[in-house]
Amino acid sequence: MISDINGESESPLNDERLPSLLALRCFEAAARQENFSRAAAELHLTHGAVSRAVRLLEDELGVALFERRSRRVFLTDAGRTLARAVGEGMDLMRQAVSELRARASQKRQWVLSCEPTLLMRWLIPRWSDFQARHPGTDVHLVAGGGPFSFANGIDLAIRRSDFPLPGSYHAEPLFAEKVGPVCRTDKAAGWFSEKQHAATLMRDAPRLHTGTRPGAWQEWAAAAGHSPFDTRGQTFDHFYFSLQAAVAGLGVAIGPWHLVRDDVESGVLSAPLGFIEDGSHYCLLSPKPLVPGSPEAELLAWLRLQA
Repeated sequence: MISDINGESESPLNDERLPSLLALRCFEAAARQENFSRAAAELHLTHGAVSRAVRLLEDELGVALFERRSRRVFLTDAGRTLARAVGEGMDLMRQAVSELRARASQKRQWVLSCEPTLLMRWLIPRWSDFQARHPGTDVHLVAGGGPFSFANGIDLAIRRSDFPLPGSYHAEPLFAEKVGPVCRTDKAAGWFSEKQHAATLMRDAPRLHTGTRPGAWQEWAAAAGHSPFDTRGQTFDHFYFSLQAAVAGLGVAIGPWHLVRDDVESGVLSAPLGFIEDGSHYCLLSPKPLVPGSPEAELLAWLRLQA
């Protein structure tokens, strides 16, 4: 006679099949609450569904898991044994799911919205340094200016303080805005003059304006203590274009330090009058305070390092 030590898969002598997960969840909640109605509310099921699941589980196992007395239920010894094992299993599953979600959150792509000219002339040229320092943080850079909503898929935003922020937004300061007249270096001698060891902008120097910040010249003059300038000169639709026009030698533009810093340091542009704070500043905006050690907090620290 030949004996199969593994047994038949359906043999009751070697039945290692687990009951349905739904039945075990219903039982675990009912055992913990010792109340079918509260278990049903927790699981968003009906009282009858929980009661039937537990009854089917008892039938499948062949043991009573609860004593039912006057609309109340009490665990039997068998019920306590199973409740302890199922509870521990549920805890392990919850812990594993929580860890996986945390990993997915750390690895997911963050969307950072940044004002277009700042993005092109300051952030992107430095971005490879952030990627090298934080290879596990995936950030998608998008251009955007002015008011916005975090409900539109934006996680963080860099904005200048030129519009009112919703009270629910959290703002982390990055740097103060500093501005000054800039022009192509080989044109500076013809558009600026030296008087008593101080440079001054000549009245006939061609001035470049931008439609996105039309008061830039007047704001700089007020901050620097100069008389107001007239508004004559060529106007471009965007700040980036006016700065590119300055690089091309078309005239003198008001250049924010962080937007012209690379060109000034490389000698392409010259700023004979230097830069002065205009009272505004840039911030990193988020829907809630940043958690220390989080990818967002690491980005904030890096941005301040670059400033």
